[in-house]
Amino acid sequence: MKTLLSMIALVPEMASTDYVGFTFFVGCMAMMAASAFFFLSLNQFDSKWRTSVLVSGLITFIAAVHYWYMRDYFASTGDSPVFFRYVDWILTVPLMCVEFYLILKVAGAKQSLMWKMIGLSVVMLVTGYWGEAVATDQAALWGAISGAAYFWIVYEIWLGGAKKLAEAAGGDVLSAHKILCWFVLVGWAIYPVGYMAGTEGWYSGIFGGLDMDVIYNIGDAINKIGFGLVIYSLAVKKQA
Repeated sequence: MKTLLSMIALVPEMASTDYVGFTFFVGCMAMMAASAFFFLSLNQFDSKWRTSVLVSGLITFIAAVHYWYMRDYFASTGDSPVFFRYVDWILTVPLMCVEFYLILKVAGAKQSLMWKMIGLSVVMLVTGYWGEAVATDQAALWGAISGAAYFWIVYEIWLGGAKKLAEAAGGDVLSAHKILCWFVLVGWAIYPVGYMAGTEGWYSGIFGGLDMDVIYNIGDAINKIGFGLVIYSLAVKKQA
């Protein structure tokens, strides 16, 4: 009993008006629930689609672990957990790119497509971190480089090789690909808004009043869980 009380005492209190802390808490719980759902559903799929659903579970599980740390870090310090967030992204965003390759394998997608998208996502994240945490006086420049890598990914899936493979696959694969493309185009566009809200540049007068962490937390929940649900839905249809 004494040990339990001491553990409770170590948990930072959250004020009722702490909306940032609330989004960290909800994000953590949502990612945990999504991970349990994806992992527990694996046995219903054959090996062809099990890997895709497994990757979806890994994405949300990795995010849940980092959100646990980010929640406590923010509650203890009041600072934005920039380092933990980018460690999360450098692991989960390339995995989201891998999902495109996995669903397009039925149309003959090659590993070169996967590595191209992974490489672009790494450039996008490393330059974003550099502008947000290291060279903060040049945030606009590094943000532009990060944005260029992002738009290259958008081009690849909307108009490039990934689009052609999806059209060749047709049917449910093409439908799922289109939904994932919209997640990248619209859902991932949330992150540049968060970046501009948390850094200084020509855009400060536009996005300066927004809270970076709230934007990032909402974006993560929408994109990572939503990505996984699209993959899960495709796997269910193909399994049937």
